[in-house]
Amino acid sequence: MFNSTVNIIEYNRLYEILHEIKDVLKFEIINYKNVEKFIEVTQETRLDQLNFIIITESTNQKLIKNKKIDKRKILCFNELPTRIELLVEKINIQLIKQKYNFQSNLNIKNYFLNLNTRIISIKEKRLKLTEKEIDILLFLNENKKPQKINILQKKVWGHLTDLETHTVETHVYRLRKKIKDTFEDDNFILSHDDGYFIE
Repeated sequence: MFNSTVNIIEYNRLYEILHEIKDVLKFEIINYKNVEKFIEVTQETRLDQLNFIIITESTNQKLIKNKKIDKRKILCFNELPTRIELLVEKINIQLIKQKYNFQSNLNIKNYFLNLNTRIISIKEKRLKLTEKEIDILLFLNENKKPQKINILQKKVWGHLTDLETHTVETHVYRLRKKIKDTFEDDNFILSHDDGYFIE
């Protein structure tokens, strides 16, 4: 059973590519030949609740006129990534971000995380986080197994070739230190031979 739906509008080539590997995707794909058909078919659904939309920039110009559609749910690909795994990865990352972007509040372990203010708190103690620190927490919380530095680099930072793994390690180290210093919690983000994780 699919938890997420990706709506592809006026982008037949992209649909064909994803349709060929649909059995391994973690999301459902629905193809619409044009914007009008998409709006007609989905008119009974609140458009702001639709999971995700992929279009080209030219289609985006048509779609943004519809005030019901949340622009944060749109991903434009004018040129598709050269490798299929990069394409699927970009979509999956966008779906994870979207899942949390529309929930202003989230519980992680015994902590309360407000995504709008970027404050994590427990009882009376509060800590302001950076956007990247939030991304790290969301990714680790989503994936319960330990995550190696190179996976964090790929999934949280994307495929930035000039980013060193040391930079990722430094970010995680500083985040763990901030949490320990503020909450006296040395076990929030755990370290294992297989990587970092939130239990």
